[in-house]
Amino acid sequence: MLRKKQLLAMTNIVIFLHVKNREHTSEDNMGSGQSSEKLHCNRYLNGQGPPSLVQQANEEVNGMHKELNGCQPQGQMTWVILHRDLPGFPDNNTLQINAIFPDGIQTEKHPHPGQPYTGLRLCAYLPDNREGRKVLRGLDKAFNQQLLFTVATNKNGEDIVTTASIPLKTQPDGRNMVDGYPDPDYLKTVRKLLRDKGIE
Repeated sequence: MLRKKQLLAMTNIVIFLHVKNREHTSEDNMGSGQSSEKLHCNRYLNGQGPPSLVQQANEEVNGMHKELNGCQPQGQMTWVILHRDLPGFPDNNTLQINAIFPDGIQTEKHPHPGQPYTGLRLCAYLPDNREGRKVLRGLDKAFNQQLLFTVATNKNGEDIVTTASIPLKTQPDGRNMVDGYPDPDYLKTVRKLLRDKGIE
């Protein structure tokens, strides 16, 4: 009986060692095949910490490409709520975006560096609902990344501040279908254009 117990104990030890060896083998096999996510996790465990938000914006991190800033000149953008509705959104108030760009001198990112450009004062409108607020947040990100406005030469040969590739609704009524409401596809279109620029 005693010998039987000794054999059983030895068998358990062998099984235990076999399992432990398998665990070490699986860890060792991670090697060069580990993902960048695991690498960042390891850096954190080693006391180095994960990449900062600034690093992630300026480098390719976890397969995401850095976002390039545009050529938007110096200006500011604010917004207010108007207690009126837009055509097509009878149950919502209106978000009014105010963008102001003073006159300035063009940089190397603009059509004629060193030459003056004419500034801009612009109001744009969104419905004050869930989708409208999502678009507002996206436009704010685009503005901060210098992607919403640019300097361009108009048909009269003048260099002016104007909107870039994301259209804005500058008329709060239905007088102009391009710049105004109703336009049932506008919010969806703008969100897609923002996503194309890496903005959610």
